[in-house]
Amino acid sequence: MSNDLSNYRKSYEKGELLESNIPENPMELFKKWFHEVDGIFNEETNAMTISTFGLDGYPKNRIVLLKKFTYEGFIFFTNYDSEKGRAIAVNPNVCLSFFWQGAERQIIIKGKAEKIAKNLSDGYFESRPRGSQLGALVSNQSEVVANRESLEAKLQSLEKEYEGKEVPRPDHWGGYIVKPVEIEFWQGRPNRLHDRIRYKLLEDYNWLINRLSP
Repeated sequence: MSNDLSNYRKSYEKGELLESNIPENPMELFKKWFHEVDGIFNEETNAMTISTFGLDGYPKNRIVLLKKFTYEGFIFFTNYDSEKGRAIAVNPNVCLSFFWQGAERQIIIKGKAEKIAKNLSDGYFESRPRGSQLGALVSNQSEVVANRESLEAKLQSLEKEYEGKEVPRPDHWGGYIVKPVEIEFWQGRPNRLHDRIRYKLLEDYNWLINRLSP
């Protein structure tokens, strides 16, 4: 505990974000940034933080993987009975965030999460590696488990049960789409004068664009 974190410094100088070169729709900018980062840096570009309001009253963050994005929103998959799934069932207001350190960029997304159609969840589940399919059956996500051995024993049992058979998608596992109401793009700049551009969804479904003070 001897490191003095107050001396950690970095000057952000890898880009700029100006009103003169941004699109009217934030999903176009997200797509541009995503593909730029994905094409240059060796990292999980689709790793994102999702924040929910827990049933205990505390907010909670965790990392999930973005699996698709469209003009409508951002799609990820999880166990509906997990802690995050139960939280979303009570309060669908969530926040997503991406931090791409190599590009000195952040994106913060406020939106509402809702389950996607069952056939879409079926399609993605079928595309997963078989081990991941079985893992979804093994795990009662967020529940207390006795030990690691009990999970591995259950996996071995299911491997025998479904040998030579298709693994069905469990009803408690599937996708959510987060439909954004606000998206903020952050580009690091020198002297801590970072660029922050915020898009807010209006009632007519157009986007209001503002620059925020760093």
